[in-house]
Order: sequence, then structure tokens, then C-alpha cells
Amino acid sequence: MNVFELTRKMVDIESITENEMGVGAFLLDYLGELASRTGGQVERMEVGTNRFNVLALWGVPAVTLSTHMDTVPPFFPSREDSDTIWGRGSCDAKGIIAAMIAAVENLLAAGVKNFAVLFVVGEERSSAGAAVAARAPRGSRYLINGEPTENKLALASKGALRLEATAQGRMAHSAYPELGVSAIDALLDALEAIRRVRLPVDPLLGPCTLNIGTISGGRAPNVIPDAAKAEILVRLVGDPAPVRELLQQAAGSRVELKEVLCVPALRLKSVDGFATSVVSFTTDIPVFGKTWGEPLLIGPGSIHVAHTTEERVAKRELFEAVNIYAQLVRKLQAS
Repeated sequence: MNVFELTRKMVDIESITENEMGVGAFLLDYLGELASRTGGQVERMEVGTNRFNVLALWGVPAVTLSTHMDTVPPFFPSREDSDTIWGRGSCDAKGIIAAMIAAVENLLAAGVKNFAVLFVVGEERSSAGAAVAARAPRGSRYLINGEPTENKLALASKGALRLEATAQGRMAHSAYPELGVSAIDALLDALEAIRRVRLPVDPLLGPCTLNIGTISGGRAPNVIPDAAKAEILVRLVGDPAPVRELLQQAAGSRVELKEVLCVPALRLKSVDGFATSVVSFTTDIPVFGKTWGEPLLIGPGSIHVAHTTEERVAKRELFEAVNIYAQLVRKLQAS
């Protein structure tokens, strides 16, 4: 398959996080056939029940190309026009998988070896696949991680701090609110204070931002609510400690703030001759650390359409990415 056909084939295999088995099986077969013809080897790296990473190696890898197989919901299938491929995962990140595989095929045709591809599960939720892979390195000196950066090497990426804010109250009949304590009122007051916090700004990454993503609570309109919860995600640009302190001070005793996840902001490697950018999203890279080598971040597509009903990738960018990945492998191998 060419890179466009391969992108559409994978987009049409639903692989919302925790349901990656179908696309994983496809990649095992596709890479297995390629490896059998070209002297490589393919491994299934177990992550959990019916979940696995796919690793393919040609020689002892100096460079590993990696991205994720899972997507966010909802699933919708592929379509294309003369310029664009549409569908869930087209840019995040099945088009990237296709471009990496096409780059591998080009490198092998030119007699280049000593590299690997590693496709992982769970990036969209917990980086479960990257965590398993981080415990099983293969000596790679560089990890080229693929995410939609419009084919520019990211110089830095923001981190993430995910929190749960939980408020407790006391139920009562809503006709007699003085007999109860509203957990929803307490939560809303805390969230309003949290929204007013002035968060740090970094000269390179820009402002730390905060999103209140979900709110839930209460039992019925005529019942004073005894419990309420909100989920908060902060995009970090530096040390998370002062952010935690600021949010806790704002929340006070009205809610309990529980930390669910903390991923640090990163500064990343650049390579001469490649355009650069700065991104605000978080990737698998902090979970990998440097177990698979010094990380780089680059891929076709725009993050602005990822996670939307308009997800798409330009065919031109996919074609460019094939050459970019092959060039990076050659250049990093020689460094």
C-alpha cells in the first residue's frame, strides 16, 4: 500500500483507547510480512488483556520511530478528496504511522538498517503502552516521536497536571435549604476562585492554561446535593509545584483537590536543516524518558483539527513526512 492507502486502511479500523487490538493485529501482519522479506523481526509487546504494542526492528536500532495506535472517541471512517484524507486518527496518529512505515520501506530499499518502529497503545489516556515499552529498551540512541506538528520539529511541549476537585455536602429537601449543605455551591465557589488564579508564563512555551473539563453532582432538582466533582486539566510550562500551591490556596477548604496525573513540560532536541515550532500538547515522551534515546517530536497534520469532527491530514504533508522521517533516521544514525 502507498502512504495514502495505508492511512485510510488504519483509520477505518476503530481503535478508541483500550480497543486497539484490531489495528495492532493489522500492524503485526503488515510489519511481519515486511520484516520477513527484509531481514527484520517483529514483536508483540503485551500491555494488558487484549492490548499490546507492536515493535519491529532491523538490526540493533540507533533510532526508533514511534507513535500511538489509539484514538479519541467518537470513531468515524475515512474519506478523501484530491488534497486531504479525513477520519478519526487521520492526523492523530494513523497518518503518522503510515508515514513512518513508508519511510522504513524507503530506507530498507536503500540498504539502510539499524533502526526500529514502535507503535504503542493508550497515549490518549494514560500512556500505558509507553510505560511498558520504557521498561524494555533496545539500545536506541534517539526516539523520534510522532504527533501532529505540521512537519516541524518541536523545540518544547507543555506538560499536564490533571486534578479532581471533590466537594461534600449534606442532603435536605430543597424547600428547606437551611437544613442542608450544597456540595454544588461549594464546588462552584471553589472553581470560580480557581479560574481567577494567575498562572505562570514561560518565554518559550507561553502561558500555563487551565480547563475545567467536566462537572458532575447532585441527585435531583428538589434535593440539596451532598456530593459534586469537577475534573481540571492544567497545561504546564514549568515547575508544577507553584501551580499546585496556587490552586490549593484558591480552592481552600471548600473542596478536596486530588492529583490524578502530572506530566512535566519538556525542552526537546533540534536538528540543523529542519523547521521548528513549539507545541502546547502533551505526548508519550515524558513516560518514555530517555530509555529509548534522546527524544525528538515531529509529524504531519495540525493539532488544531485532532480530537475534532473535522480531523484530517493533507496528502502533501503525509508525503513530506515520509521523506522527513527517512532523512532524520539517516542524519541521527550518522551523529
